[in-house]
Amino acid sequence: MKKKTQRTYIGGQAVIRGVMMRGKRGMATVVRDENGEMQMEAKRTTPPEKRKKWTRVPFLRGVYSFFSSFVCGMKALLRSSEAAIADDEEPSKLTKWVAEHWKVSLGDIVTTVSTVLGVAVAVVLFMFLPNYFADLIAEAAPNAVGREGVQAIWYNLIEGGFRFVIFLLYILFTLIFKSMRETYCYHGAEHKTINCYEYGLDLTVENVKKSSRLHDRCGTTFIFLVLVVSIFVFALANWLLGLTGMTGIGVLDYILLLLVKIALLPVVMAVSYEILRLLSLTDSPVVLPLKAPGYLLQLLTTREPDEEMIACAVAAFQKALEMDEDPASPEKTFATETKLSKLLAMMKKSFAEQGIDASDAEWIASINLNIPRSALTQERVVSRKECKGILEIFEERMTGRPLWYIYGDTEFYGYTLKVDERVLIPRPETELLVRQAVSALKDGDSVLDLCTGSGAVAIAVACEAAKDKTVTVVASDLSEDALEVARENARLNKANVTFVRADIFNGVRGRFNLITANPPYVQSAEIASLPKDVRDFEPHDALDGGVDGLVFYRRIAEKIGRYIVRGGMCILECGEGQAQEIIRIFRTVARCDFAMVVRDWNGVERVVKIGF
Repeated sequence: MKKKTQRTYIGGQAVIRGVMMRGKRGMATVVRDENGEMQMEAKRTTPPEKRKKWTRVPFLRGVYSFFSSFVCGMKALLRSSEAAIADDEEPSKLTKWVAEHWKVSLGDIVTTVSTVLGVAVAVVLFMFLPNYFADLIAEAAPNAVGREGVQAIWYNLIEGGFRFVIFLLYILFTLIFKSMRETYCYHGAEHKTINCYEYGLDLTVENVKKSSRLHDRCGTTFIFLVLVVSIFVFALANWLLGLTGMTGIGVLDYILLLLVKIALLPVVMAVSYEILRLLSLTDSPVVLPLKAPGYLLQLLTTREPDEEMIACAVAAFQKALEMDEDPASPEKTFATETKLSKLLAMMKKSFAEQGIDASDAEWIASINLNIPRSALTQERVVSRKECKGILEIFEERMTGRPLWYIYGDTEFYGYTLKVDERVLIPRPETELLVRQAVSALKDGDSVLDLCTGSGAVAIAVACEAAKDKTVTVVASDLSEDALEVARENARLNKANVTFVRADIFNGVRGRFNLITANPPYVQSAEIASLPKDVRDFEPHDALDGGVDGLVFYRRIAEKIGRYIVRGGMCILECGEGQAQEIIRIFRTVARCDFAMVVRDWNGVERVVKIGF
């Protein structure tokens, strides 16, 4: 008999048009939406090392596992229905009214009501009815069936038999519905995928197809064990109640017995869990008779899946496995109608885990919903369509790609600039450089902007000066790719700027009244420690300022005398802690007449103004 080579702790369940897989540190749900496309939601769960110690104690762990699995399973089931079942693009009047007046999603209300009703139906079907029928028989044949001694055994066997019959009839009843038969197919896909992995096969559709749809750790088998174990545990309860004199079948006795059995459910679950766990640890044919009843029931609750169903199960399993092995594996969310505050909280939490600024979540919501960031504190319901657009940006941002590269443009000094991986994204601090440059300009001046990149400084200076002055602006950069972006930005903003390809001053002609620059100033050794979005996506040539970060300032100082007029000024942006050394360089090398520092709003020496 073939043996399993890599048993896994990952388990799962079928959901609406999909599969949920749950590992030690995360759970992933994959469904097919109304367009037949796979949608994934992945959430982190509390890892074993952070759980209370009692959750690992035998028997107690079974109670924890059941309730934890129940909660996660219900969430996955309800979320899958929201993602898989299409809603109208235009919300109904009721949906709009509920969202406007109650600030909640109609789907959330339906979800809550469905959960409460589901629990109530389960109690009626599997607790109340079996108890009621057993009591009727006990009343009809009190000498043969009762709650004391040997009679109690027959009473609980009858009650357990009714409970099993109701369970079996419930399964058979669900087979009437096409949607449930489809769910059982996804249940089969879940089992096949886990079996395929445990037998050491590659998780391909073909390999999964050949695997068994029966599995030792199935919830169906667990329920069967619960039905069997409950007979013995409830028999003990009846016997104890008999010792107290509660032997009648009056209303009070009936209610008390029902409450006692509900209270004993954790004991039943704990024992059943340990039995299931032991049985799943071996493939020995010796224990096959104990597994057989569960396997027979699984033949009803699982069906052979098609390839698309298998693909969902495989994707969910691989994501759950990835989240267990890689703490950096990002969470994912279904695009469904939801509260704005809930959506923002999810994005901020995920961004924080990846070291991404939380403000990016606000920018995404603000831009996609076309509302100011200040309005995000006002609760509203985000429609499915709006949520989908927000999540597309969110998930791409989670890869580390900068937000403004994703959108393709950014705001700088009130002007819209195109940006992509060819240029640095202009920072708000650089607006201080522009402000100083504009205030220093006089009518008829000429300006040179070195290391122009996206053209942000040159364009902002040209546009601002053009409001009340006549100036000429030249901008240079060594990168032809950067100059392409800069020229496009100049056209977009109707800025009168001449762009030239030059290595600092090499390639520039003429003298200028004002020279500006935001050159590379990050120390080479610090590049690797920069945030992921900067380090992995923004051009290193625009960041690397050499060993001490001051290489470009020295190069500017060496030749600036040939390009600046008498009485002219040079205004440079610099990194934290570099300003005083830059002043020393210009006093020593360029023989400047004066130099001063301007601090940014955080008190950092950010801009150096040098006069000649």
